[in-house]
Amino acid sequence: MSTRTILTSFLAIFALPIMTAAQDTPQLKVPVGLQLYSLRNQFQADGVEKTLDKVKALGFKYVELAGTYGQPVEKFRAALDARGLIPVSAHLGFDLWEKDPEATAKQAQALGLKFVGVAWIPHNGDFDEATCRHAAEVFNKAGKATAALGIRFFYHNHGYEFQPHEGGTLFDLLVKETDPRLVSFQMDVLWAVHPGQNPAELLTKYADRWILMHFKDLKKGVPTHVFTGSTDTRNDVVLGTGQVRWRPLIDAIARTKVEYVFIEDESPTPLEQIPQSLKFLSQFQK
Repeated sequence: MSTRTILTSFLAIFALPIMTAAQDTPQLKVPVGLQLYSLRNQFQADGVEKTLDKVKALGFKYVELAGTYGQPVEKFRAALDARGLIPVSAHLGFDLWEKDPEATAKQAQALGLKFVGVAWIPHNGDFDEATCRHAAEVFNKAGKATAALGIRFFYHNHGYEFQPHEGGTLFDLLVKETDPRLVSFQMDVLWAVHPGQNPAELLTKYADRWILMHFKDLKKGVPTHVFTGSTDTRNDVVLGTGQVRWRPLIDAIARTKVEYVFIEDESPTPLEQIPQSLKFLSQFQK
């Protein structure tokens, strides 16, 4: 048998498993952006201009906002535009939507956002049914105000919503009581895993309601079934090194209406961790 024949036979034996492995890898077909809150300390220490330069250097095009760090909206937006950074979404405080949803929606419009939402529902002690129902009312009004301006309203889960309630959770109640025409949701993956939820199953359960995601990973060994909504930031680790099962999660995203995912790194060392997280995600991107 010639050397060429042996080589051809060798490649034939091993080509099929290699191709199968590639085909079995789910593809992340939505853009990956950065939640700017990840660099909150850098904004404070280095200012807006230098910090946004770092965001651009990391290779991001899309960003999610968490305030404008003391700058007027117009100036902050101009700084983003100058670097080719596109503000897709932002979180604005619950109290703003509760007091004046129309004026708050106009803030989102001034920032040029496609989505705007809330990341925390104020509550004393355990999150309860009355608070949940009130939040749903506020969100429906907020969704109506933003829809009038062509912006989609969403709520970002934070863990405490998964308190048990009537065979399900208070999150289930929140989904039920909000108008699907007006209110969508953003999944924070860490804050699905931490309270003991399966994020892939949760995505599938409400496939038509999720539009955005926060990619975060929970340090191995950290107890789950925790409802507090706050955690030691050192538990926020590089994607792929924690407790999240990423392959079924990314496979599930393809069956939803999710349009963007954002890396949110709340660790003490985001500039070191974010490039590693991007490298991990590259295996799921064409």
